[in-house]
Amino acid sequence: MTDLIHLSAADLASKLQSREVSSVEATKAHLDRIAGVDGDVHAFLHVNAGALATAKSIDERRAAGETLGELAGVPIAVKDVLCTIGMPSTSGSKILEGWIPPYDATAVAKVRAAGLVPLGKTNMDEFAMGSSTEFSAYGPTHNPWNLDRIPGGSGGGSAAAVAAFEAPLALGSDTGGSIRQPGAVTGTVGVKPTYGSVSRYGAIALASSLDQIGPVSRTVLDSALLHDVIKGHDPRDSTSLRDEWPSFADAARAGLAPGSLQGVKVGIVRELNGDGFQAGVKARFADAVALLTAAGAEIVEVSAPSFEYAISAYYLILPAEASSNLAKFDSVRFGLRVTPEGGGTVEQVMAATREQGFGPEVKRRIILGTYALSAGYYDAYYGSAQKVRTLVQRDFSRLFDEVDVLISPSAPTTAFPIGEKIDDPLAMYLNDLTTIPANLAGIPGLSLPMGLADEDGLPTGIQLMAPAREDARLYTYGAALEQLFESTWGHTLISKAPSLSVSEQSAATEGVV
Repeated sequence: MTDLIHLSAADLASKLQSREVSSVEATKAHLDRIAGVDGDVHAFLHVNAGALATAKSIDERRAAGETLGELAGVPIAVKDVLCTIGMPSTSGSKILEGWIPPYDATAVAKVRAAGLVPLGKTNMDEFAMGSSTEFSAYGPTHNPWNLDRIPGGSGGGSAAAVAAFEAPLALGSDTGGSIRQPGAVTGTVGVKPTYGSVSRYGAIALASSLDQIGPVSRTVLDSALLHDVIKGHDPRDSTSLRDEWPSFADAARAGLAPGSLQGVKVGIVRELNGDGFQAGVKARFADAVALLTAAGAEIVEVSAPSFEYAISAYYLILPAEASSNLAKFDSVRFGLRVTPEGGGTVEQVMAATREQGFGPEVKRRIILGTYALSAGYYDAYYGSAQKVRTLVQRDFSRLFDEVDVLISPSAPTTAFPIGEKIDDPLAMYLNDLTTIPANLAGIPGLSLPMGLADEDGLPTGIQLMAPAREDARLYTYGAALEQLFESTWGHTLISKAPSLSVSEQSAATEGVV
């Protein structure tokens, strides 16, 4: 049953529905894959001991004639930022080591209700602070394309699990690109939904006005199917939208119709494709633009001057909100507690706990955020950053009056070597250059694999962005572009994804654009 791990979620779901394959067989195949390769990849922090029992119950319900969801029985990985009953939820931090929540995040509860089988919790940068999954308190995740390279971050564990065929689907979170940037460097599909369209209840908060839960997969249709499961209003989330959402899977399937890109106006954002981008990334992006033109799309170069300041504004807003959100980890209610030798006051216990429980990147951002919110500096820093955010939103609004969808590279480079940027915070922050504006504006973004860079043979990604609430548009055009890549190159990038042996890596990348 090893071939089961290479099926898309949609194809696996079809085989499950026809009872050609059982959920137990599919789940066991993925658990075996995890056991076989995750020692090298380190995508998972925890593997769900109850996965096979869950899969068996789905099989029994299907055999009894019960009507089940389209993805029922399909295995899924869950980023460790989401609370899960019966499994630890650490957010990649020692301060929550071993903590098992008494409730599920809404997205997880919806996944369980739809009959998907949680395989376990995936590794991440501590409290989602990072672009490489090197800031996890439990060690870095490795990119399956090259184990010496990073898998992106903060959701590198989810992206690596999907790229390594350890799971067909995963849940991630995207605060400044933490689904899309890992998608780009691992050759997977990652989607940041419209802010408020997927409940954040039960997601351990980093920056509440930026965080968004979304799908990770190997195809656009698979992401759309998972997005259909987790979307919708949640009264427990005060920022949750009350919209009635269309079927994103139907939107993706519509993109497979002939001529789906004919006459579509596509904007190339000048500020998101310039100096500092790796040559191989720029070359693949140029190839993608040429294919869009050949398919009948109208390409328009557009400019958003405020984007120049987006990354600076983001790294004031995010630390400010993070410093507030992380104040709850005080050693009193839950999580790690460190008592100084000889005892101490509550304040001393709190200080000792936070000193030992938080890693260097978390401490750096707490200090920066607390400073930005302090008396005398609030207006100069946090207040000014929010004004830039408004300008970013206005630029997007203006651009979407001119074009249907915006595109850019999903990340400025391919996966860099583990350890290369870990001591250079500014260089690390620039990895989110192209993805941050969408989070500031709350609009949806989708990262799609667009081939391998010539200089290192590693994946690159193209990002599509649409107006708020127009997630369906992304799935339609994303699926059309994915099909265009496949028909032109003769394969999807992920179908050429390597296994974990050097010889198979070489064979897998041979002849790939």
